[in-house]
Amino acid sequence: MGNVLIINAHQYYPFAEGNFNQALISIAEKHLKAKGYTIKTVKPSEGYDVDEALENHNWADVVLLQSPVNWMGVPWSFKKYMDDVYTAGMGGAMCNGDGRSEDAPKKNYGRGGTLTGTKYMLSLTANAPAESFNDPTEFFEGKGVDDLMFPMHMNFKFFDMTPMPTFMAYDVMKNAEPEKDFERFEEHLDKNF
Repeated sequence: MGNVLIINAHQYYPFAEGNFNQALISIAEKHLKAKGYTIKTVKPSEGYDVDEALENHNWADVVLLQSPVNWMGVPWSFKKYMDDVYTAGMGGAMCNGDGRSEDAPKKNYGRGGTLTGTKYMLSLTANAPAESFNDPTEFFEGKGVDDLMFPMHMNFKFFDMTPMPTFMAYDVMKNAEPEKDFERFEEHLDKNF
């Protein structure tokens, strides 16, 4: 079927130990293996080798990023991973520089990606309720989850990766409904893999 790289971007905090994100990863591993996919799972907060991380991205047909939304973005340990790995990948492993050339220095920014054909999926957890999105009277001013995660989408686009639909588990700290989220996640995986 293909190769799936699952990145566990969770960063441990005493009030957020990562059990819910890990449970979603376990569901993805089991579900995708049953469909015939080969899986590799990495957790950047536990350390990584840059060359091996680049090899993993080139090996993958799909990169599934499992991440909590921390302060409207990804946790710092995953951001460091991106700074280290994705910067190293600019030498051809993930892209050829930023895509511009000496002949056209003002054109084609972000068009140097070498991971054409590789897909990615964001699977996210957040304390925010679903109702805080897509409503102009609420905090996110009518914006959706993918608007919030626009920088992550642009990072993957920089490598010419193709997005799959985003999954979000909402309100996971104050009004958690894990069984419903697990069921929705399995449905999301079925629909997209």
